[in-house]
Amino acid sequence: MLNYKLTIQYKGTNYSGWQIQINADSVQQRLTDAIQIITKEKVNLIASGRTDAGVHALGQVANFRINKELDLRKFQYSLNSILPYDIAVIKTEPVHPDFHARFDAKKRSYIYLLSKMKSPFFNDFAHQLNWLDELHTSELNVLSKILIGEFDFSSFTKKSNDIENKKCSIFDIHWRTNKELTVFFIEANRFLHGMVRAIVGTLLFTYEKKMDKNFLLEILNEKKRESASMAVPGKGLFLYKVKY
Repeated sequence: MLNYKLTIQYKGTNYSGWQIQINADSVQQRLTDAIQIITKEKVNLIASGRTDAGVHALGQVANFRINKELDLRKFQYSLNSILPYDIAVIKTEPVHPDFHARFDAKKRSYIYLLSKMKSPFFNDFAHQLNWLDELHTSELNVLSKILIGEFDFSSFTKKSNDIENKKCSIFDIHWRTNKELTVFFIEANRFLHGMVRAIVGTLLFTYEKKMDKNFLLEILNEKKRESASMAVPGKGLFLYKVKY
């Protein structure tokens, strides 16, 4: 069988997330249906990871296997013609038969957008916080560095019995700001369900309440979701890039 890799962008506002769900509209379902219409073959579309309801993607990666060879240019054009306006395939390429979008991924990165002002143009893509004008990203960057390395992130994920290993390795984490937006960036080998939004919410709480690194270390050590702060809304989160 031939194996094809897709790089995908989507606006997650209208979807229940990436994964196919009963009685819910998902990105995976929309893409799978479109691929099957064009190829006339049943496909199993495998993503680098799931995104939650309302979460967006700038560089989601997925792969599928079919029997026949594709004219990639024609296929991508046809695929984007069928897909709704808020899902786009930006790259299609053949890959090794053994390539697996999820298991072969080495690093995944996300960004989270926070707006300092009400704007109709940011509403679907950023979480508004009025006190961001007082935020010093240099202090947040110092605070966030404590999370770089391998830790058990049980305190930053929803309870799940199907995932025993809660250890993740964070490679980079930082904040940047301009007049309108503050951008949070994080890169790791893997992420747990809801982990990024919980980390952003907890870091903002720690900063706002003038707590120190020891507060974050306590949260990590307790390994309980209730120890960390509330997660920020999904609308500001983007799957940015997947590295192989």
